[in-house]
Amino acid sequence: MIRHLARVIICVFIFVFYLSSNCYAENKTEVSVETSNVTGNKWTLPYVSAHSAILIDALTGDILYERDANTKRPPASTTKILTVIIALEMAEVDEISTVSEKADQVGESSIYLNRGNKITLGELIEGALIRSGNDACVAIAEQTAGSLDEFIRLMNLKAVALGAYNSNFVNPNGLPDKDHYSTAYDLAVIARYAMNNPAFAGIVSQKYATIQYKQPIKSQAAKNTNKLLWNYPFADGIKTGTTSAAGKCLVASASKEGRRLICVLLNAPDRFGDAQRLMEWGFNYTEIITIGKKGDQVATYPIAGTNIPAVLAEDVIVCVEKAKIKNLKQDAQLNKGLSGNIKAGEVLGSYYIYVNDKLLKKSVLVAPQDFASSPLNFFKDLLKKEG
Repeated sequence: MIRHLARVIICVFIFVFYLSSNCYAENKTEVSVETSNVTGNKWTLPYVSAHSAILIDALTGDILYERDANTKRPPASTTKILTVIIALEMAEVDEISTVSEKADQVGESSIYLNRGNKITLGELIEGALIRSGNDACVAIAEQTAGSLDEFIRLMNLKAVALGAYNSNFVNPNGLPDKDHYSTAYDLAVIARYAMNNPAFAGIVSQKYATIQYKQPIKSQAAKNTNKLLWNYPFADGIKTGTTSAAGKCLVASASKEGRRLICVLLNAPDRFGDAQRLMEWGFNYTEIITIGKKGDQVATYPIAGTNIPAVLAEDVIVCVEKAKIKNLKQDAQLNKGLSGNIKAGEVLGSYYIYVNDKLLKKSVLVAPQDFASSPLNFFKDLLKKEG
């Protein structure tokens, strides 16, 4: 119990810190760019059956395609992405869980846990992601946070901390509930974060697994529910979901020639076909462009009778349609009112990247080092401003 309480306290602190940094860091702003339907008099966007869909570049987070991506819908078992990433971050995979009556009684998709079974958290995670066990998710929640209710609270904290603001979770597995919902965009944000965890990425890329129990000693074969792993050679994850309320859903990942794309399809009759068509379109018609590197000077800031460099605070990388690369534009806007001494890293302004006059990305301009102005230059600058 003490271990669970300590985990919860640490987790809440991390989530609050992460949320605060997201709220105040200007360079996290990302804005969707509309994709064109026609390039060179030819239709380039693929047919998509999903009611809600989104395709993003995993490196930059840029939206390459979307349809009703912010509409709230039942996410079904794609919920388990969030469940597992929390467990991987809060607990150890070799911890042994004793299955509770609550986990035993969970219905529908199952790995057939029985009350009193002993099984490691790592095996439960494989059961949740590969076999899509609803019971495994309840056991994961109880082992990680001490209770199902506490774990659900942590799920919602984590979602907000990641920027998934239009989601609400009331269970760890995605079983239907009117208050359990997410969006294609939110699930893409969560999946992008999860795929940065090597353990998570390794599990969701597996076609098969063998789930081992500690008590009673037995093993259980599991086949991944994600048929895209068989149908598309570049697929490497992530999670299916199906209920009568949600329809057929899929969060998918594919990697090709050093790039990774993530797509989300909600209520998609042809989810695997949708995913393959979107991924191929993304790989063929979009490209990652490096606008500038961290430390590159893109402007000068006049202060106290001198000019100091304004440099990029981070690498500025965008992903856009190849046909629109020629339309990329940059604009540096400097803050007003700075005077006196400047410290290294002090924000001097913002750097905007546009495509076809639509904002694609915003970054921060900073001072590369300390700059101390002389009193004479300070007064000259003050007189110039007053004059």
